[in-house]
Amino acid sequence: MPDRFVTNASPVIALHQLGQLQLLSNLLGDSILVPPAVSNEIITVQPRPDWLQEYPLRQPIGPQILRASLGAGESAAIALALELNSTLIVLDDRPARRLAKALGITVIGTLGLLLAAKRHGHVDAVRPLLDSLRQRGFYVSDALYDLVLRDAREF
Repeated sequence: MPDRFVTNASPVIALHQLGQLQLLSNLLGDSILVPPAVSNEIITVQPRPDWLQEYPLRQPIGPQILRASLGAGESAAIALALELNSTLIVLDDRPARRLAKALGITVIGTLGLLLAAKRHGHVDAVRPLLDSLRQRGFYVSDALYDLVLRDAREF
């Protein structure tokens, strides 16, 4: 069975606001899963593409995840990734990213997706997308902004 990737709400919402939601499927394939808690958070993403599929948790969220005091969506997304032995999860929240990495899951966030999209020729430039995200309230520190632009060779 091919690897199934899990995403949290923040990257879906951010890419949708940029008009770049298709980057998820362009980069990760045609089956990206969200647990019901995340599905509820992305209700405004309409129409929802077929490749973005709700997938129920089969087991309760484990105590190690619950102790981290993350949001419901982040907790459920990490639990689903573990349950499915997913090798990659898409998360932006720093504490959630830290926990997922500690649990052995590779993490990429919205900014990493934008960089990958540029490397693969899906977008011409990252800077206007970064600027648009910041204008919409997506927090990107100045240091991270500069780092992403350097990685994109747009600095």
